Amino acid sequence: MKKCKLFLIGFLSFVLLLAGCSSSSEPEKTGEGLQKIVLSEPVHLIGYLPIYLAMQEGYFEEEGLEVEVITATGGAHVTSVVSGDAWGVIGGPDSVQMANIGSSDPIQSVVNVVNRANVYLMDNSDESVDTTNKEEFAAYLEGKTIAAGRYGGSPNLLTRWLLMDLGLDPENDVKLEEPADASAVVSLVETGNADIANGGEPQITEGINKGVWNEPFYSFASLGDYPYSVVSVKKSKIESEPEVVESFVSAVMKALKKVDEDPELAMQVLKAEFPSTSDESLQASLDRAYADALWSKDGFISEEAVAKPMDVVEKTGVYTEGYSYDELIDMQFVEKLSE
Repeated sequence: MKKCKLFLIGFLSFVLLLAGCSSSSEPEKTGEGLQKIVLSEPVHLIGYLPIYLAMQEGYFEEEGLEVEVITATGGAHVTSVVSGDAWGVIGGPDSVQMANIGSSDPIQSVVNVVNRANVYLMDNSDESVDTTNKEEFAAYLEGKTIAAGRYGGSPNLLTRWLLMDLGLDPENDVKLEEPADASAVVSLVETGNADIANGGEPQITEGINKGVWNEPFYSFASLGDYPYSVVSVKKSKIESEPEVVESFVSAVMKALKKVDEDPELAMQVLKAEFPSTSDESLQASLDRAYADALWSKDGFISEEAVAKPMDVVEKTGVYTEGYSYDELIDMQFVEKLSE
């Protein structure tokens, strides 16, 4: 609990510091007459394919926008919006809610992108486990060392939530390795410093190809609708430039539809966006994403779905201040464009 409180205090302090020295993120006109906006991401991730597709296929340009994506790690993807360095952020609504504490200009989520918890558990054991049987699952995990990723990050919190849901104490019944670099979980298992790792693609296929682990034995995607990564902007932006927000949402919704209908184009976009990743890994990532219904089909963020990540942060003690769906989520543009 002390660790959770320190994380929240540190996060809020950073947010308030940035808010006090914020810079303007007003869209600027480019030479082509497009309005340029900056979108921050926590990591360059295959799951954000719909955003990359909208950029590559010119969907944003069709809406009069030029979108630049910047990668801001360690939680800075949200605080970059608070500071004004970014117009919008792609990340979880839970992270947005934590940044909104005490803010007179809260960040609100306007369109869904990744609608499943894109996290899996892998190990190299030949032992099978029935993950639907809580008692058996808990016994399997107890005493293991788990490469869980950065404390406070979604993969880490989901892992902690799962352990607690199974009746285990994350601090005493298992050992959690929490590297800041998400890619380090592969080497931790490979070198024998962890028994289990969490992660997503292309890490999963990378580990399988190296013989580090087998196919995932548990998928958090099984939780169903879960707004893992949504696009959020400040409320003041929604009120002062609704046409820009609507244009952005329109392009994303078009991209979501295209991703759902055209796997071949999706693969082309991934190849261009991740040129150093093998075609095999990209195809495996794409196949898993479609099999698990990773992406939202309509951009909508439901009240029932939001309750899931908020339950994760509450039960793990990272955030316990509550939330209001209507204050955190603004579906006016998605609803208007769906008519």
